Amino acid sequence: MEQSNTNKQRSIHCKVWFLFSVFALLPGFFGLGGASFAQVADSTIKIFQFPANMIPRIDGKTDDWAMVPKQYWVGSDQLVEDFGKIAKLDTNDLNITVRVGWVKGLNRLYFLYEATDDYWDFSRTDLHHDIFELVVDGDFSGGPFIDRFHPNKSKIDPMEAYLTFHGVQAQNYHIFTPFEGQDWCLAWGCQPWIKELPWANAAQSYNFRPGQSGKYTLEFWITPFDYAGPEGPSRAVESILKENKNIGLCWAVIDWDGVNNKEKKGFWNISNNHKMYGNASYLRTAKLMPLEPQFRKKIEAQWSFTVLDMDRRLVAFQDKSEGKITSWKWDFGDGTISTEQHPIHKYEKSGLYIVELNVEGPEGKSRRSKVWDVALR
Repeated sequence: MEQSNTNKQRSIHCKVWFLFSVFALLPGFFGLGGASFAQVADSTIKIFQFPANMIPRIDGKTDDWAMVPKQYWVGSDQLVEDFGKIAKLDTNDLNITVRVGWVKGLNRLYFLYEATDDYWDFSRTDLHHDIFELVVDGDFSGGPFIDRFHPNKSKIDPMEAYLTFHGVQAQNYHIFTPFEGQDWCLAWGCQPWIKELPWANAAQSYNFRPGQSGKYTLEFWITPFDYAGPEGPSRAVESILKENKNIGLCWAVIDWDGVNNKEKKGFWNISNNHKMYGNASYLRTAKLMPLEPQFRKKIEAQWSFTVLDMDRRLVAFQDKSEGKITSWKWDFGDGTISTEQHPIHKYEKSGLYIVELNVEGPEGKSRRSKVWDVALR
């Protein structure tokens, strides 16, 4: 019986030590760096689709964003200070709201950043500066993308890692808030050109000086890249943005609160992992949303085409109409028609063709004609 009790005690001790070992591996179990695993909301960030005739003007004002519903706003409640210095954000000290948008047909992400701070730190022109840090992974491929996280960093010169790897497949922007007498941001990597037109633009508005409190508004857009290398834009590959696509997105607010401070007051993050700044696997999921119902047309004809074989003049037509469609009528411009939704048509003669699509549905009818887009030998 004694032996049996001893075995049971050993079994219990083993289970306790096993559980202790598992939890001890989690950051913060001993109070060290625990905030990097603090549970912020991991819900999908919704990216609002602006109608093509309502694209925000980059002027540092908020009026173009009034149409964005509240469910698209990301506020201070999702921020965690992941250095573990501050348990909870005092919104009387720092309070932010971020809205993100996109426009169908453009590979751009639009942002409105609004912040109030009790001490704005921006008198210096180095990285001792209040910063809105933004990270984007346009193809959601994840993985490390900065020099210090290079998969072969022990086998490559640090500057070589920076100049060939840093920011290539995902991008990190350190945006100076506010920016005075300096570029609006550090595009952290080997592709500083991505912060300039025609790939980015920014405007701000504020009425305070260094060390004062006040409200700051930043409006900007950027272009995400699947590949943005040191060779420059000639070899770059823009991320293709399309409806319902998921991308990687995250941001943090670096708050200094004192020009003579040696350390940041806080690093406020919306990711569950501090290393999101250099590893895209730790970014949040963000979804490129369809138009809200009030901005959609009830029915609208639209289409595209692909020349499958120029020698045979074989063309595939694709219906891209919006709304509930019950019938399609294609006029190929050569005297033939089709009632298929996605027809393939063979032209007998070379020439320039006017092609027309007529659609009908419960909400009405619509027509889309394209003049001489279809050009065949």
